[in-house]
Amino acid sequence: MINTLYRTIGNILSPQGEQARLSILIYHRVLPDTDPLFPYEVTAEIFDKQLTELNNIFNVIPLDEAIARLKTCSLPSRSVCITFDDGYADNVDIALPILKRHKVNASFFIATAYLNGGRMFNDTIIHAIRHSRDTQIDLKSYGLGKYNLETLEAKHRAIHSILNHVKYLPVEKRDDTAEMLADLISNIPPPTYLMMNTNQLKELNDSGMTIGGHTVRHPILSKLNTVAMRNEIAEGRDYLEAVLGIKVLFFAYPNGKPGIDYLPEQVDMLRKMGFQAALSTQWGTANRNNDIFQLPRFTPYAKNIFKFTPMLLQNMMRSPS
Repeated sequence: MINTLYRTIGNILSPQGEQARLSILIYHRVLPDTDPLFPYEVTAEIFDKQLTELNNIFNVIPLDEAIARLKTCSLPSRSVCITFDDGYADNVDIALPILKRHKVNASFFIATAYLNGGRMFNDTIIHAIRHSRDTQIDLKSYGLGKYNLETLEAKHRAIHSILNHVKYLPVEKRDDTAEMLADLISNIPPPTYLMMNTNQLKELNDSGMTIGGHTVRHPILSKLNTVAMRNEIAEGRDYLEAVLGIKVLFFAYPNGKPGIDYLPEQVDMLRKMGFQAALSTQWGTANRNNDIFQLPRFTPYAKNIFKFTPMLLQNMMRSPS
């Protein structure tokens, strides 16, 4: 009964054809169990339930098909795509078997520098705060403030505050700062197993999943000069094409906020470099009037499965810019 109601509402908000809206969901990780520090991260159990819900109510289609049909105004009603950013190993170990069981295709956007034992700067900082040796840390001399780490909530706030500053530093300084903080805050070395290796990347590709570009080192593109910006995009794409023997046609902007993390010149560059489409992290759904190189995506952060579909339907009501 409730699924019929949801499908009816979905048909009104996203009918087939010219008035269709494309919902593109963005994930980063699928964890084996709940992380007390990040309780809203998707777990295997939740992801499995979400895919069941998506298959029961929406039309889940591959990204390349969805973009082609968006261009020709031939999308089915209630169209949804699934995407993952960055290249975490759990995308293969945990998410892939669930995707295959539900017969769902997803697209994976890979930051290539972190394959084979690498680690993203944010995970270095998260690990340091999680395993801090002290309950108080003073980083004011580094321009990062002073933090109480006595509770999980306090640690979460500290991580959010520090990452919001560090991610906008120049790439080399960003990474050096993350490593410095790891040494300063914690005695436990950061992990080297969080990201995929090339065999896992090949497994994704061999399973029929779509692989897309996400730069080499996940920089804020708007902060780079033209040469560095092009190199980040091109070298990441070229690596994926060489390893997998495929043509990489789609791109996801790191961080992904339009006008902040990427600018019109990056959009134009992707067009000139031969990509077919690009994805932002702006919430909303895409329609036939959207710039195909700035497609919005939505983060399905509801851990309660009963809130999942209402959130997706609510997102359909957001006007694309």
